[in-house]
Amino acid sequence: MPGTNLTRAEAAQRARTISVESYRVALDLTRGAETFPARTTVVFTAEPGSETFIDAITASVESVTLNGESLDPAEVSDGERIQLPGLAEHNELVVESTMFYMNTGEGLHRFVDPADGEVYLYSQFEVADTRRMFPVFEQPDLKATFEFSVTASQNWQVVSNQPSPEPVAVSDGVARWDFSPTPVMSCYVTALVAGPYLKTTDSLVSADGRTIDLGLFARRSLFEHMDADEMFEITKQGFEFYESQFGVPYPFEKYDQLFVPQFNAGAMENAGAVTFVESYIFRSKPAQARVERRAITVLHELAHMWFGDLVTMRWWNDLWLNESFAEYMSTLACAQNTRYTNAWTTFAAGEKSWGYAQDQLPTTHPIKAEIPDLEAVLVNFDGITYAKGASVLKQLVAWVGQKEFMAGLNRYFGKHAWSNTELSDLMVELEAASGRDLKQWSERWLETAGVNTLIPRMTADADGVITSFAIEQIGQEGHPTLRPHRVAVGFYDHREDTGRLSRTLRVELDVDGELTQVPDLVGRERPDLVLLNDDDLAYAKIRLDECSLATAMNHLGDFDESLPRSLVWAAAWDSVHDGVSPASDYVRLVLANVGHETDSTAVQVQLRQLDTALDHYLAPEHAQQVREDAAETLWRLTEDSEAGSDHQWQFFRAFLRRACTDAQIERVAGFARGEGVPDGVELDTDTRWSVLTALVAAGRKGAEDIAAALREDNTETGAIAAATASAAIPTPEAKADTWRLVVEQGALPNSQQQAAIAGFFRGHDDALVAPYAARYFQDVTGVWRERTHELAQQIAVGLFPRAFSQDVVDDAQRFLDSLDPELSGLQRIVLERQDSARRAVRAQQVDASAMGESTTSDGEGAAR
Repeated sequence: MPGTNLTRAEAAQRARTISVESYRVALDLTRGAETFPARTTVVFTAEPGSETFIDAITASVESVTLNGESLDPAEVSDGERIQLPGLAEHNELVVESTMFYMNTGEGLHRFVDPADGEVYLYSQFEVADTRRMFPVFEQPDLKATFEFSVTASQNWQVVSNQPSPEPVAVSDGVARWDFSPTPVMSCYVTALVAGPYLKTTDSLVSADGRTIDLGLFARRSLFEHMDADEMFEITKQGFEFYESQFGVPYPFEKYDQLFVPQFNAGAMENAGAVTFVESYIFRSKPAQARVERRAITVLHELAHMWFGDLVTMRWWNDLWLNESFAEYMSTLACAQNTRYTNAWTTFAAGEKSWGYAQDQLPTTHPIKAEIPDLEAVLVNFDGITYAKGASVLKQLVAWVGQKEFMAGLNRYFGKHAWSNTELSDLMVELEAASGRDLKQWSERWLETAGVNTLIPRMTADADGVITSFAIEQIGQEGHPTLRPHRVAVGFYDHREDTGRLSRTLRVELDVDGELTQVPDLVGRERPDLVLLNDDDLAYAKIRLDECSLATAMNHLGDFDESLPRSLVWAAAWDSVHDGVSPASDYVRLVLANVGHETDSTAVQVQLRQLDTALDHYLAPEHAQQVREDAAETLWRLTEDSEAGSDHQWQFFRAFLRRACTDAQIERVAGFARGEGVPDGVELDTDTRWSVLTALVAAGRKGAEDIAAALREDNTETGAIAAATASAAIPTPEAKADTWRLVVEQGALPNSQQQAAIAGFFRGHDDALVAPYAARYFQDVTGVWRERTHELAQQIAVGLFPRAFSQDVVDDAQRFLDSLDPELSGLQRIVLERQDSARRAVRAQQVDASAMGESTTSDGEGAAR
């Protein structure tokens, strides 16, 4: 039997063969810690005499009854699928099965809280893990109603898509929750969350006059830290915005939001029962960027209630539309209907930069990607599906008009409610509402891959008057398509009287083809800085001319607005990432200007990219000195920041990551003793873990210190931090222990495995992890074949050799040359990591060349 990797062809054939009406699923969650029984009744129609299969990843199958006839489980079930021969026109299937609890964040996940020993459960089904909780036709276009009956401890909260009913006593301490049937929906957005969660409630009145109950849930040990007021406020603002914009009331009966442990993603759009990662509960002070990201995530999942849950893609090749739409709408809602009015700056700094990076990988793909099977979609939750798609939708809305776009959506939701669609269904309604032909737009933007780069080409006379100005557009290797762009060109001058870098001119125009002349700029005085794609209208990378780059180096913090500064940050990073400019220059740019940045997400992104430049892009000959100097500058930035500010917090945490000299490590050791901590920095529990991990990586603390800290913080968050710190211990034995736990044994739950991987490469001696480069290529194929997708992907991505060199590039190529082509997901991951290594090698060469030129120039100057 083909196994768990359902193909699009199989799904299409099954959809032609059957139509599903309903599921009745009875689960008993009182039978132990490893497995639970499920009784599933499915009513469906079929082509008489045909055969099909139902997906079911089971511990065992006790009985299969089809239309009253018993089938032998040993003959029809293989633990992944159950074959269904001899179908009638009307069918009833009853399966008695035993299912596994999971500790991977897939299927029905079981977690024991170390703080109090309580058991918490939650489901996570996207892309295809409903079949781990009950037998199901696991594809989005076989929609049905779902009626759940759940037996569990009477003290638990039991939450699903429908309002939770009053439990019925079954026996001493045990009750049963009989939920009403759901509306017609895809199986991947059904949900079950159960355990002694604590709850707080609110409500709102929907556009159609219904009262919608709102619930917030969290584990007992985290509930006090949950910011209910903020969550409810953002949720209500989202309801108001979406119902107004779409002209369609919220489609479900209630709206619960549940923070669940060991969650792999940010959140999941289960209909009426959205689950969130617990790191969105802030038990310690967060960066403001994280708070704003939570707001975007809340609105992202809420948008899915219409686009994804009410109307659902037919197959996963339209996953991009699902996610891009939610990403675009959540940013729009944030900017237009919450206090986070700077959301588009945040989008440019964070999400869009992710899209640009993803689009330049050798595995880039059109936004509208071909998805032949489930393995392909599992690795397609990427920067193109989310960020590039949202950027392109933003362009589309700017072209057709927001009012017209929303009118098209209203028609789309009205026509296709509770059903499945393809991209063409949406395009038809947008064309009708806007009066525009979108065929060419779709072909150029959705069906081709790659990102274009826009370069200013300008000449000026001796007086600084512009004599010619054009915008050159280039494609990227392998993806030469040149696209139409609506762009603005901004001129900025640094004013001595105000000290500000202010826009003095803005010209908006259409760019198409290789070279677009801009005659409106001829005859004007050359400015200090020319900014292509001002206001971030287009999805395109930009380059700065030499004069503009010099201005940016000296005055980046002096912009009047945050968005143009974010665009210059992005241009500077792209230049380094593409191997055009030396990493040393970028390091200087960041350290000289990041203290003036006003947007928290921009600070966060620059510090993250600074880490990449320092770790991978510097010429080896001077890398250590640059790293030491950078850490010292980060400390000065910490000291110079306003006490208690977001800047201070981010710079302090960055210093903890980068501290590397004896003096710097000694300063961190002082923090552990409560000495030298800057005013305004609170050494809360999470910050103490960061201090400890820095000291462990430097060899100043060890396993006993980690164990003591874990006794003080005996929580899931503490266990995650301890896993990182333990993996960072700088001894051969500690690295071998981590490799054994993660790669050989697979002994850790998903959250702690990810944390251990993060700690494995933390340290100051690359020789400790050098032997594991070869072992990665030896072991990763077996891991990919044997583990669930989430655990395998963590390892394949996170343990790829970190000391980027030409040897790593070559080793990766030999691995790829011998890899089974059916392992397309693993192939994609290794290709992407190899590209990162190749870019690092090139960046190091560019940096070394610039360093050599600087040395030569200095020498010539001294001789003269």
